[in-house]
Amino acid sequence: MIMELLKERAKRKPMRIVLPEGVENRIIKASARVVEEGIAKPILLGDEDIIAERAEDLGLTLKGVELLNPETSPKMEEYIREYLGFRKGRKINEAIARRILRRPIYYGAMMVRMGDADGMVAGAISITASVIRASLLLIGLQEDITIPSSFFIMETRNKAVGEDGTLIFADAAVNPDPTPEQLADIAIASARSARTLLGWEPRVAILSFSTKGSATHPLVDKVIEAVKIAKSKAPDIAIDGELQADAALLPEVARRKIRGEMGRVAGKANILIFPDLDAGNIAYKLVQHVCGAGAYGPILQGFRKPVSDLSRGAKAEEIVGVITVINILSQGMTQHDGGY
Repeated sequence: MIMELLKERAKRKPMRIVLPEGVENRIIKASARVVEEGIAKPILLGDEDIIAERAEDLGLTLKGVELLNPETSPKMEEYIREYLGFRKGRKINEAIARRILRRPIYYGAMMVRMGDADGMVAGAISITASVIRASLLLIGLQEDITIPSSFFIMETRNKAVGEDGTLIFADAAVNPDPTPEQLADIAIASARSARTLLGWEPRVAILSFSTKGSATHPLVDKVIEAVKIAKSKAPDIAIDGELQADAALLPEVARRKIRGEMGRVAGKANILIFPDLDAGNIAYKLVQHVCGAGAYGPILQGFRKPVSDLSRGAKAEEIVGVITVINILSQGMTQHDGGY
């Protein structure tokens, strides 16, 4: 199981992961679990007494879990000064900054910005847009990335595809209709995520209903342009397209459909980039529910430091999985400056 392998990697260096929704029972359960397993060092935001009372009701110990209330934090004044400093020139005063930073998601993102946490996991009771908004404002994007995106780790039963049956799907949760430039950035961010998280050498296929000119349409042109941009921005990454899904995954199909040299990606892709959110979201759910694949995510990517959203229906075990992923990406941040 891919998640068991990831947990073993996370245990090598547990990082400080802030969880702004600290009073939520699923977050409390997941935090107790990651401490017990040695996966991460969770920081729960919220009223300490409420969190402790709920943990007691759940029969859990919070030994090893840090509790922090933004309302009474001794670092609030320092955070306000930082906020006013980088928002200088806007009509924001101390009272506005305080009101914003009292919101746990914004306080958690500021902790990551200031190095008081290594990554953030939120979204159990907050919408994705709120998590992204706080992260964009306070953490920011990697220098050459213009848009946040997301990926799923898909663990299939077909060992002949991807990396022993495992693939990355992107973007399946955030961007409805990315431009060619944005699609290129999604491809680059996904490759970086795969390298850091899974140790893969990325082979990125940008998908279409056309393979190398088999069809003509403005939607195909969008993918062709995205491939050109991605190759220009990241010549070190193996990126190819436009490719149909079967030509991306199966060598025998790629040989039939592609004239001449197939390159490093066709028939061997381990990262699939979908042309829009319709395609990505439908594909991951079909593979998950029809084929019985494990689907881990969505994991946000493209930020300067690791942060991720949760499904509001996520179970405690699924939250443990996301914390595990963010912990590993945080480990990568200690080795690479400016992006994982």
